[in-house]
Amino acid sequence: MSPTIFISAGEASGEHYGALLIEALKTQLAARGQTAQFFGMGSSRMELAGLELVTRSENVAVMGVTEIVRQLPRIYGEFRKLRQSIRDRKPDIAILIDFPDIHFKLAEEFHSLGIPVIFFVSPQLWAWKKHRIELVRKYVRRMLVIFPFEEPFYRERGIQADFVGHPLADLPLPTISREQFAAGNWLDPSKTWIGLLPGSRPKEIADHLPDLLEAARVLAGLPGKAPERSDFVGSRPNSVWAVPPRKDNERYAFVVPLAPTLSPAQREDVRKIVSEQDDGLYIRIVEDARATLHHACASVVASGTATVEAALIGNPFVVVYRVSPITYAVAKRFVRVPHVAMANLIAGKRVVPELIQHDFTAQNIVQHLERLLPDGPERQSMMQELETVGSALRARSAGVGPDGHTAIERVAAITLAELDAARQSGTLNS
Repeated sequence: MSPTIFISAGEASGEHYGALLIEALKTQLAARGQTAQFFGMGSSRMELAGLELVTRSENVAVMGVTEIVRQLPRIYGEFRKLRQSIRDRKPDIAILIDFPDIHFKLAEEFHSLGIPVIFFVSPQLWAWKKHRIELVRKYVRRMLVIFPFEEPFYRERGIQADFVGHPLADLPLPTISREQFAAGNWLDPSKTWIGLLPGSRPKEIADHLPDLLEAARVLAGLPGKAPERSDFVGSRPNSVWAVPPRKDNERYAFVVPLAPTLSPAQREDVRKIVSEQDDGLYIRIVEDARATLHHACASVVASGTATVEAALIGNPFVVVYRVSPITYAVAKRFVRVPHVAMANLIAGKRVVPELIQHDFTAQNIVQHLERLLPDGPERQSMMQELETVGSALRARSAGVGPDGHTAIERVAAITLAELDAARQSGTLNS
């Protein structure tokens, strides 16, 4: 029998995992002589992998209290489309990847229809909104988590959870050499490269990139310029966005990698923000974030998945983040964790500097970067701590899949095991 599988992801990292998961499910089903139909919410990457898109994830992926309020009518309309597709097609199982604001509502819908739910990549309930634990207990069959401390958090609360490892920990280091990366991006290999990673969402880039560029100017010894905040609406026509090379004698080269989810118009917005600050600054816009982290001497990284990539690659970095004042006020009241950066949460101590909201200034960034750039005790200590964090992300829970499987393969295997259990119990729709 060929099952129908609902898969939904709402952000860049989740969409990447979703595409890999579809491929892994197809491979494992093929080994059984089976195929499957996949539908749900995602990106073009998931669509290319075989997902029939009901709605695109970018239509509902909004972050922050004030931002969500402005987009509520559109988000609700997309949610209704998803809910109706579930009722019409009644899939055999649902895999929801992170993105709790939409996915907990979908989980309730699946539960009402008797469809098992696997939640892959836990929302940060251990940080805030712990009352949502009851939603997990009521509507989710199994939590598949990617951080080691999450498994005991759920199991202590009576929820079946498995640490499957972090998908990024299964990736090999980039194979492109420094010379090849330099040649492909007009970079001077003799300079000290600094990665500037402002985030993957347009709003994050608009909020973070001007100050990252201002920090670059301070570090390079250039006169400061008042950052101009961009609305970053993606409304300008497509044009050449790469910053042309310039000859200068500065010590540093600053590298800004673009998220693959950005549209051509949004890429042009990045170019515009950079052009407002690049007078005298040696800066390049590139495509490959992992290669940037691999070859940069150090980086400044917006809080999120990129910080996990930096930790796994072992690149010394500083974490930054800024949200609207209202969002920050709400978070400050309810968030109950000692750290923001995932590397610090895993280590249980301050391994990398965190510059959040008002602490996120060019001067503070430079102060921390200058300690990491020389090959001295602070740099070596951070790299050793990051190696320990990376090892924790590669650990495997006992009994979760055979040795040698990747995190994504383990998720696929657990999904098929749940399908088998549903078939044996007589609840499978196919």
